[in-house]
Amino acid sequence: MPKFTSDVSAVEHALRDVFEATPLQHNAYLSDRANAQVWLKREDLSPVRSYKIRGAYAFFNDAMAKDNSTRLFVCASAGNHAQGFAHACHHFKKKGVIFMPVTTPQQKIMKTSAFGGAYVQVKLHGDSFDEANQAALDYCKSDNGLMVPPFDSPQIIRGQASVASEVLKQIPQGTVIDLMILPVGGGGLAAGVTRYFAENSPKTKFRFVEPDGAPSLEASLEFGKRVKLDEIDNFVDGAAVKAIGKENFRWLKQFSVQNVILAPTNGVCSTMIEMLNVEGVVLEPAGALAIDALKRLPAEEIAGKNIVCITSGGNFDFERLPEVKERALRFSGLKKYFILQFPQRPGALKDFLFMLGPDDDIARFEYLKKSARNFGSVLIGIETTRPENFEALQTKLVRAGMRYQDITENEIVANLVI
Repeated sequence: MPKFTSDVSAVEHALRDVFEATPLQHNAYLSDRANAQVWLKREDLSPVRSYKIRGAYAFFNDAMAKDNSTRLFVCASAGNHAQGFAHACHHFKKKGVIFMPVTTPQQKIMKTSAFGGAYVQVKLHGDSFDEANQAALDYCKSDNGLMVPPFDSPQIIRGQASVASEVLKQIPQGTVIDLMILPVGGGGLAAGVTRYFAENSPKTKFRFVEPDGAPSLEASLEFGKRVKLDEIDNFVDGAAVKAIGKENFRWLKQFSVQNVILAPTNGVCSTMIEMLNVEGVVLEPAGALAIDALKRLPAEEIAGKNIVCITSGGNFDFERLPEVKERALRFSGLKKYFILQFPQRPGALKDFLFMLGPDDDIARFEYLKKSARNFGSVLIGIETTRPENFEALQTKLVRAGMRYQDITENEIVANLVI
């Protein structure tokens, strides 16, 4: 047995004292839509609702095997690694300090404290993972703590690779996995799974999915070396890092940039709503990345194939649901915002209302300027049931000579007035 496979098997054996293997479920809905056989590896059903518990336990086990006297463990996390870390602290009865960005969803902060109990202390620092991570490193130096990295560590990689070991045991006997779709943030899961499959299922191909607002792997593969992004969008918080892990990129650099898929944030929101409404599966943004990628792969590339998607996390704060729904509607073309210029005359509003179709609903109406003598500017948000309904409405607006501007995708203007 190759050494990496052997090491991962040892991790998996230790994890069975903590939780059962997460299920690998065939999904008929996604299979029919993709004209393929699609399985979901449900890491959102782990005790901390993400795969991060695996790497945390692998690191703790290794650290205590070397020196059981370690008193203080430290980590930085946008949420999921923190929960796995806290779970391990409580299990091993070790003190831990957790640095999280101030922007971390409240649901993840509360769950982290609940898992760790009296053994962990949560410190909120900075607006991004990178800022929280630097604060954690500084704290380790000043207080002699042992840093438990979220992804950039051989131990963490081995822990996350236990996902691959379970998948190969759970897939129906005789089934060859043609394609594995992996979400990527720091790269620990991707590095571990691809390395394990290289030793145990070498014919399997891979696609890596990143949020388009944090494409650290794509940028690094394109330049042939690790690249640190200047800015990132934190909406997909479980996969939003400025730089792929150094240890992880040592393995992942063998892949082509063509293996990477960038998922648009609003598209991910659409996938989250779809999986919630159709399948009753609650996923966080990062957890929906692999499923979302199915929509972006060429039909001929996936037709008839056996595909495994990793649903990496389900720690969703439902206070974010209105924003997720809003983004999903806009992405699906079912909601648009317009600035209209209404003539300042009686009946102008009624004329506009008669332009709306039976499935069009006004979701927002606000006068922006009331001082003009001849016209007034109005912000209107409209929801409908089919994207083509907007084509009909815009045709009517043009025929009526009504001036308008679609600001749905104009981020600068939309952020000012919506």
